[in-house]
Amino acid sequence: MAKLLSDGTIYEAVPQNYVMPMEKRPGNVIPAWEAIPVVDLKGGNPNGEELATVVEQIIDAGKEFGFLQVINHGVPENVINEMMRVAEEFFDMPIEEKLPYYSTDLSKLPRLHTSAPGKEHEEVSYWRDCLKLACYPTENFMHTWPEKPRKFREALLVYTMEVRGVALKLLKLICEGLRLDEGYFDGELSGGGLVTSVNHYVPCPDPSLTLGVPGHCDPNLITILLQGKVNGLQVLYKENWIGVEPIPGAFVVNFGEQLEIITNGMMKSAEHRAVTNKTASRTTIASFIAPTMDSLISPAPALINEKNPPLYRSFLYKEFFASFITNIGDQEHVAEGFKNKTS
Repeated sequence: MAKLLSDGTIYEAVPQNYVMPMEKRPGNVIPAWEAIPVVDLKGGNPNGEELATVVEQIIDAGKEFGFLQVINHGVPENVINEMMRVAEEFFDMPIEEKLPYYSTDLSKLPRLHTSAPGKEHEEVSYWRDCLKLACYPTENFMHTWPEKPRKFREALLVYTMEVRGVALKLLKLICEGLRLDEGYFDGELSGGGLVTSVNHYVPCPDPSLTLGVPGHCDPNLITILLQGKVNGLQVLYKENWIGVEPIPGAFVVNFGEQLEIITNGMMKSAEHRAVTNKTASRTTIASFIAPTMDSLISPAPALINEKNPPLYRSFLYKEFFASFITNIGDQEHVAEGFKNKTS
């Protein structure tokens, strides 16, 4: 079994198996010289002129960055704080209480693992522990969630429903901005459940040598991230890595590769990564909305015309996801295999 970083060890030096090859090292953390857009959702239900402004900001952020932060999203502060509290408490538990969830089986959920999925036994590991959970429909999975710490299940249940609501609202606003039918993403395109990754990064003695998560694009439709108070998330923008500064109570939203494909490249799925921190532990909670495995993915017909031919061929989501899993760590080539060669 690979060693969990959150086993209580205080590291004074980076173990050799966590030292990235020179070409993969992040070096010094790059400051946020270009701020990721922040969109005020006006309490989660914008209307009238406010709606038009919010929609425009979301579409602009998607076209330029593939990322944004949302505030006033309607999720109560106590729900966010309680979810973060139990998440941090889980990784603070004694190692023997966490080990029953440990597995290297990528199909098992819940699953506690270290490094990146499928990379636990490679020579170089990523500086991260992760608890991955199937969360929706909640009635199908709640009994599988950890019973400790106390109130973990209760907090995750409420949080899952709230965050899924935010994701669905954002998808409807995107439909508004792209002039798609309001329910275009309903059903199979967003019906593949909701998976949550609770990521934990212990303090690292030399962040210039390690990575928490390698650069990648999400294979799903849309991701909602609660990144807490500690810096670590970086987005690739114009060939530079820029930091996404934490905003109290905000969610970071990034668009998955399926959204880029369905919008025929209009909304970007941006590469992103996590760097480590020398003095503070960092816990983040990422919730992934995905299509069903048998859903047919293709550019939306309303976005296709003579001037904008389809950039991607039609395929089943399970084809894309299988390619993503096979090419973990080299995802830049995944989407290429689904491009329309005639476009």
